[in-house]
Amino acid sequence: MATTVAVSFRFFALQVVRTRRLGPSLVRVTFGGEELRDFRSDGRDQSLSLFLPHPGQDAPVVPVELGDGWWQGWRELPDDVRAVMRSYTLRALRRDPDEIDIDFVLHGVEPGAPVPAGPASRWAATARAGDRVLLIGPAEADNRAIRFRPPADTDLVVIWGDETALPAVSAIVESLPAGTRARVWLEVQHAGDVQELSTQADAEIHWLVREERGGAEGSPMALGPTTREPAPREPMALDALRRAQLPPAERPYVWIAGESGCVKALRRHFVGERGIDRRRVTFVGYWRRGMSEEQLRESGE
Repeated sequence: MATTVAVSFRFFALQVVRTRRLGPSLVRVTFGGEELRDFRSDGRDQSLSLFLPHPGQDAPVVPVELGDGWWQGWRELPDDVRAVMRSYTLRALRRDPDEIDIDFVLHGVEPGAPVPAGPASRWAATARAGDRVLLIGPAEADNRAIRFRPPADTDLVVIWGDETALPAVSAIVESLPAGTRARVWLEVQHAGDVQELSTQADAEIHWLVREERGGAEGSPMALGPTTREPAPREPMALDALRRAQLPPAERPYVWIAGESGCVKALRRHFVGERGIDRRRVTFVGYWRRGMSEEQLRESGE
């Protein structure tokens, strides 16, 4: 029986069904399992917590038998035993059969990469059908881990995300109804990571490719604390959006997600430079340059 985490969330024991490489930096992993029949989500940027095993383990080690005490019990396990915990956004949910897709960024997996691959990238790069994981996900369709909530009177949707936000942005864009005006910027490392997105909305989608700029700054490729990449003087996205001509709108809604520093700079741009009501700007820092997820979690940010 699944262990309750909170009113809206629970553990799901899943296994890999298949994997598909989407580009040089991206791989899609499809998960299935009987417990997915109770998985519920109406959101397009649904956040999840995924627990992965260490090399040599058959399944991730999480003391779910402790009930509400699982978190403290998990933290007290040895580092090389305790399951790797990472945050992701749902790419897709399907029924008959019950499956979910999660897209992984493969930073540092390539030979000679300047930053060693993290445990989630290593796992995703070698994942095979039958591999077991544990996930904390929603048991209620409308839950607090959904952030894309444009007000009903929105007359323009503006979106920016890097590759860590690509699954959420893709799902959002695909769900926008006909007649919705949307302007979207997506930032990726390689031209091969660009994807075709279909939507009924009046959407303009702009892809920003860092390799064409001649650098990897701001990328999840520079996630680790050992990176020697210098910080960029100005985020690539900020430069692009400052030059962008947005259509006239009285009640725009902005959703921005990705690297924390870039997200904050873009929020200042939209609120301070473009004068958009801060209550109509949703911003989510999925990661922070130079910090692992464990370090970010410990910092409380």
